[in-house]
Amino acid sequence: MEDNQQVLQETQEKVRAYLQEIYPDFVEFADSAFTLQEGSATISVTVRPWHEGDSAVECTSQLVTGATVTPELMKWMLQKNVELHFGALGLLFDDTIVYSQTVPGCDLSRKEFEATIRTVAAIADHYDNEIIAMAGGKTGAEAAEETAEQMGQA
Repeated sequence: MEDNQQVLQETQEKVRAYLQEIYPDFVEFADSAFTLQEGSATISVTVRPWHEGDSAVECTSQLVTGATVTPELMKWMLQKNVELHFGALGLLFDDTIVYSQTVPGCDLSRKEFEATIRTVAAIADHYDNEIIAMAGGKTGAEAAEETAEQMGQA
């Protein structure tokens, strides 16, 4: 168990160092999670246990909140998942549409980490408006902005 904790800690330190180089304005949370902006996309990076001796680095962006989730939208998302080389579109518990890509943490290079972040951002930016045109809702950036405004008024 101690080895797994050490693996997680080493991966967190590696991710933190990469973020400091590439995205110095990142935000770090106490639960091994980081948030950053890449263009219009907000990306969450979470280090998780994977298996004995390795960890997983999960990069996720919220594409659309408040969409009407229909069978047609679900079919479209599944078909897009076949076309995507890495990662997948998915739904959170509240029907927020996300794109997520996970890579192994122990041997994660800076180049692979940066490519993963940029891919998540590009896919989020590419598909958010297409999903809204089909199913309504707001982009992840619009929803975050709205939440920040509401918190400022409280």
